[in-house]
Amino acid sequence: MEKLTAIIPSFNEEHNIKEVLESVSFADEIMVVDSYSTDRTLEIAKEHAHVILQREYEYSASQKNWAIPQATHEWILLVDADERVTPELKQEVLSILKNPPTDNTVAFWIGRMNHFMGERVHYSGWRGDKVIRLFRKSKCVYEDKHVHAEIIADGNVGMLKQQLYHNTYTTLDAYIQKLNKYASWQARDYDKKTGKLTPYHFVIKPFWGFFKHYIMQSGFRDGAVGLTIGYIQGYTVFMRYVKLWLLRRGRK
Repeated sequence: MEKLTAIIPSFNEEHNIKEVLESVSFADEIMVVDSYSTDRTLEIAKEHAHVILQREYEYSASQKNWAIPQATHEWILLVDADERVTPELKQEVLSILKNPPTDNTVAFWIGRMNHFMGERVHYSGWRGDKVIRLFRKSKCVYEDKHVHAEIIADGNVGMLKQQLYHNTYTTLDAYIQKLNKYASWQARDYDKKTGKLTPYHFVIKPFWGFFKHYIMQSGFRDGAVGLTIGYIQGYTVFMRYVKLWLLRRGRK
């Protein structure tokens, strides 16, 4: 049976860290990669993790690419602090480790059961959400993007049947603060591929972000949660270009 390293990035996750670490307790090595938390994250993590590393946070892909080569084992399961490995997903991962693929499959997509404001989100653009989280460290690396970077795999990528539980929401204010950070990081990525900023970027694209999530992707079927997600998606697009406008003028 192949051995497994579980990697959990963290920063001030005292409300999440115990449960996520318990959900990966079956791993042969549990590694927490912390960005110098100032709450009780490390205190709690020491009770469950085998390895705790600390590094100043630049952006997600950079942090993960720094951590992955330091894992002891070839197979990596990377789980964010706001995610949980369900018992069903655990069994599927263990079955793969017991019978590793022989067709050059080096990574696996894992679907996510998304929750927001205490409700399961079925539509709103989050339906079919998936991430590559189980992979071989010698064959995979995160693309160098500030936001929403995905694994680049040197081989085939399979798909698991079971899903991660995902609850990114703590409070609405905290969620909007998080998206404001994302907008700042996205501005850096978009600076390379965006021409002159016009009303199209500040009016049409934010409206399209709302329309796409709420109407085209059936966010209205998620009720108040879907309306909130649609509005926030439009707001995030607007802030991305405001941040880009400021970035180009030497301000943050």
